[in-house]
Amino acid sequence: MKARLNRLFASDGRCLNVAIDHGLFGEPAFLSGIEDMSRTIATVVEAAPDALQLSLGQARVLQAIPGPRKPALVVRSDVANVYAVERSRYYFSELASRVVESALALDAACVVANILLLPNQAELYQSCLRNVSLLRGECEPVGMPLMVEPLVMRPGSEGYAVDGNVDKIVTLVRQAAELGADIIKADPTDNLDDYHLVIQAAGERPVLPRGGGRVPDRELLRRTETLMKQGASGIVYGRNVIQHPDPMAMTRALMSLIHDDASTEHALSILTSES
Repeated sequence: MKARLNRLFASDGRCLNVAIDHGLFGEPAFLSGIEDMSRTIATVVEAAPDALQLSLGQARVLQAIPGPRKPALVVRSDVANVYAVERSRYYFSELASRVVESALALDAACVVANILLLPNQAELYQSCLRNVSLLRGECEPVGMPLMVEPLVMRPGSEGYAVDGNVDKIVTLVRQAAELGADIIKADPTDNLDDYHLVIQAAGERPVLPRGGGRVPDRELLRRTETLMKQGASGIVYGRNVIQHPDPMAMTRALMSLIHDDASTEHALSILTSES
């Protein structure tokens, strides 16, 4: 496991993981910016983030690129329908068959799965707990790191949205740690200055906040700077990279925040100079 973690995290113990697994969730709006996956992956790879998060079906696009200097592969192991604009009468989270075995064959450095906590959706929550428990049993013997994504969600104007309540996030993150997560991917709290409580709940496990939907550049970079100062070990951003007018420049700006402790203003200067 240590060898795979060393590929996922840079020598400073930090990681920018660019998520490009959105096509798996069956929401048309998520396809913006990833219509041509070969082109999208090639663009992000050239910007040299630490990792790319992909579905099993798209991971081969990354691993087909020749040469050793590629981002580490993180494999999404489950598919859910919670991101649909129209609410469903039935929510599910389905684990891919033999996903750890497939991830090993693809030379992945990590697999990731959700714990989804939605109001009055106990069966969905139970399915996620079962998925994580099954994955923990498969990951442990072969040394595959398990990233768990505990997400607290609330009804929004369309579908479900992030619930940034710090107490709820801390409780779910702690549960993910108790279930055996090696890495935690969690939402930011409403008050970013509370995020050290999420870091504390994860124990010694690295925490990578996720980005969620598109926000203005300055807001995204300032949020990232604050989260890093709160003790995050990096970030997992998707739409804020791949739907940006210049994904390569945004990747490099984020890398400066994560690995160089750059300020928001310096990261913005990188973004504007390259765009």
